[in-house]
Amino acid sequence: MEILRDVKVDWLKLKWYFFGFSWLLIAVGLVGYVVNRGFTYGIDFSGGTVIILKFAEKPDLDRIRGSLRPESVGTTVIQQFGKAEENSVQVRMQTVFGAGQDVDAGHREVQRLLRTAFDPQNVGSSKLDFNNVGQDIVYKNLMEADPDLERAKGRTLQDIQTHYRSVATAMLDYRNNTGGGLVKSLDELKSAQGVNAADVEVIKKGYYAGPFAVKGVQSIGAIVGSDLRRKAVLAVALSFLGMLVYIGFRFKPIYGVGAVVGLFHDLAITLGLFALTRTEISLTVIAALLTLVGYSMNDTIVVFDRVRENLRVQRKDKLYNVLNLSINQTLARTIMTSGTTFVSVFALYIFGGEVLHGFSFALTIGIIIGTYSSIAIASPIVEWWYRISEDRVRHKAA
Repeated sequence: MEILRDVKVDWLKLKWYFFGFSWLLIAVGLVGYVVNRGFTYGIDFSGGTVIILKFAEKPDLDRIRGSLRPESVGTTVIQQFGKAEENSVQVRMQTVFGAGQDVDAGHREVQRLLRTAFDPQNVGSSKLDFNNVGQDIVYKNLMEADPDLERAKGRTLQDIQTHYRSVATAMLDYRNNTGGGLVKSLDELKSAQGVNAADVEVIKKGYYAGPFAVKGVQSIGAIVGSDLRRKAVLAVALSFLGMLVYIGFRFKPIYGVGAVVGLFHDLAITLGLFALTRTEISLTVIAALLTLVGYSMNDTIVVFDRVRENLRVQRKDKLYNVLNLSINQTLARTIMTSGTTFVSVFALYIFGGEVLHGFSFALTIGIIIGTYSSIAIASPIVEWWYRISEDRVRHKAA
């Protein structure tokens, strides 16, 4: 399907506009980098602990920040996580649970601090918070109380254990799945499949529904994070080197230089937007950047390959005209390929959720910038090099 026919745009004539626009984007990214004091690294690279909290009501971030005092858990970064109606919060701490302290002990300390601020009436209570317990303790309480009178029915011990383990599993599945990690009232558990009213009454005697829940804890050491960051930079650098060698071998060295400058341009703008928007850089983002490198290079190769074909036919024509012709001839293919890919990654950005946000953001920006650089950056650099070379030859001849 041809969407563009007989395109005759003088792209190289617009090169200074393109360069100016690119420098503007890079400058905006640099401003964001300076103002925000660098990139926002994920737990993979920075080291520390990330805790995901869920609250029954809309959380007060300042109150959370005040409860998690630096002297107790180190410096914290607290921000909303996911959709606003989910009442979830992400807490990033410099303290690494498991490095110098027990993971469970660190987990309990965070719960204690939050309980003091958000649930003071239950501090020191003999009842347990159902929203922050595991399956084993619920199962143990059900076994001891036997609310369904399984022993009176003459069931074997194994059958009784299987029954109450399934009841405990059903309760926690309801909490974690239907409730999103938290129930506001223990009476909600009566709606769980396989749970009887008698089971819930037993739970209500020893538990209460707390106002918050710790949904997840992830820790990574600073040394490991630093090593991962170094390897990520090395992976990107080696990919650049490989691309330079490949393009130089397949075409000519200057084509490789033009393509790699285009890649630096793409990464500089993409990373600048990451710094500006304070989007977290994680291992999945590095994977997206490497994907961007390959995608941008592929688009540049398509243009350069058409240049090589046209040079065989139009030997006496200027490279300026051949480059313009090649870009125009591949423009329809570029729009179709980049357009369909963009629709996919943009849908991933909109609907992919918080976990894939950084990955999809990098690809969404990268596809636009990568397609743009093949036309606006790589090709003008090749034309500029050959024009300078021809001027040198003429000066020597004169």
